[in-house]
Formats: sequence, structure tokens, C-alpha cells
Amino acid sequence: MSTLDARDFDLLSDLLKSRSGLVVTRDKVYLLESRLTLIARRRGHNSLPELVGELRMHANEALLSEVTEAMTTNESFFYRDQTPFDILTKHTLLALRAARSSAKRLRIWCAAASTGQEPYSIAMLFADNPGLWADWQIDIVGTDLSTNALNRAKSGIYSQFEVQRGLPIQKLIKYFEQKGDTWQLNEPIRKMVRYGSFNLLDSMSSLGQFDIVFCRNVLIYFDAPTKGKVLDAIRGQLTTDGAMFLGAAETVLGLTKAFRPVHELRGLYVPTESLFAVAA
Repeated sequence: MSTLDARDFDLLSDLLKSRSGLVVTRDKVYLLESRLTLIARRRGHNSLPELVGELRMHANEALLSEVTEAMTTNESFFYRDQTPFDILTKHTLLALRAARSSAKRLRIWCAAASTGQEPYSIAMLFADNPGLWADWQIDIVGTDLSTNALNRAKSGIYSQFEVQRGLPIQKLIKYFEQKGDTWQLNEPIRKMVRYGSFNLLDSMSSLGQFDIVFCRNVLIYFDAPTKGKVLDAIRGQLTTDGAMFLGAAETVLGLTKAFRPVHELRGLYVPTESLFAVAA
């Protein structure tokens, strides 16, 4: 497969940024080549530049989506980094449970759900405490740009390697059923999460309001203006007393004034006007 020239690289880079927000710099050209070569071969091309030629001359939506999905990172595992889930359980959910005691409803959005480990990790937290949440309506929404990832998420089927990454053995035994070399989440947990395709660059108004948003480990792939735009849009869908979780390498500082960090609780951000404070 031939190496991409500057013109071909620019076309792919512009395409990915406009469709997904993903920023691919020239030092990452090897990622383009390694991930798109398979698509080129599958479509009968002898080189990656030939695939770019097809994109340039007569790309259809199916091809554009295939190229975009190939470059989307779908790395995920259960209870990733653990700290956000501890904060969610010990602080955020307790505060919102008190604030929503009349309505008894919570809406949670996992904005980059990938293959489902994150929203299912949250679902299991509620299932672990049936006495607290038995009469509540818990609406967990998982969205992602990748159709393939979402199909896997909906199935709730994971390999032995995937269930060994962050999932406590007690939860594996309690919530999963072994099927040959794989494990499938039980139906009650799967039914707690609704999945749908969504691009974070699109208008979020159709999603409705949320009490909690997980948008972890996705902003790192965007440039600063795109990060700020996405964060401001998320604020528009978050209740004033709601909470947003970002990845360990992500921040709102210098990007938006809509959120402030809760310094005692790493990864937790609340609307600037929120009165949220860590209990003494």
C-alpha cells in the first residue's frame, strides 16, 4: 500500500474533522494508513491513495461512514478508572436522590458509549442497591458515532478478556451468563440502557435534559474550539444541579465558562452556577 501524499492526507484529515471532530495530525499518518488500508483492499483498491481517489470523485454516505468509523477509537472497559464510579455512587447520586425525591426520576447520558461497558457499569450500580432505587425511573442513554460499536453494546456480549478488564468477579457471577467462550449481561441490566447513534457535533436538543452526563475520553481527540463547542452544548442539556464526568486527561479549563471543576472530586464538573459542594 502506498504512502499518503500531503493532498490525500489533507482530504482525509478534513473529512474526519468535519464528520466526527477527530483531529489527525501529520505525525499520525500511520494511523490513517493502518486503519484504512483494510477498507481499501475490501473495496478492490491496490493502494490507499486509490481509496482517497474514490472519496474525492464519488463518495457515498456508506463509504464516508465506513471511513469515519474505522478511525473512531472504541476503547472501553468496565468501571474504567474506577474513581468516577466511586464519586457517582458516594456523592452525585446521593445528592440527586435527595433533590429528586418527589419526581423519582433520573436521566443519565453516556455520550461516547462505545461497546457499552460504561453505561452497563452505571446500570449495575443501580442494580446493586435495589432498596434505594426500586421505585425510581432510571433512564440511561448510551450514544456513539459507531454503528458497529452500538450493535455490540446492545447485544451485551463480551469476551473473557473484556470481562476481566475492570469487572469485579462478584458482578460477573451476579449479572452475566456464560455462553461458550463469551459472557452476556442478563436481560434486566441490558434493558436499563437505551442505545442510539449520535454525533457530538450535531445539535443535542433532541436528546432532552439529563441529570448526569458521562463524556469521558472523547474530548481528547478534538481541537480546542470543538471541545468548547461540545462542552457548551452539553451544558444546554444538563440540569442546573446536574453533573458531568470527563476523563482523567480532560478538563474544562480554558475551554468553556459553563462548567467548573469540583476540585475535591477528580473528573467531576458541575454547571458554574451550581451550588454543589462536597459534604464535610
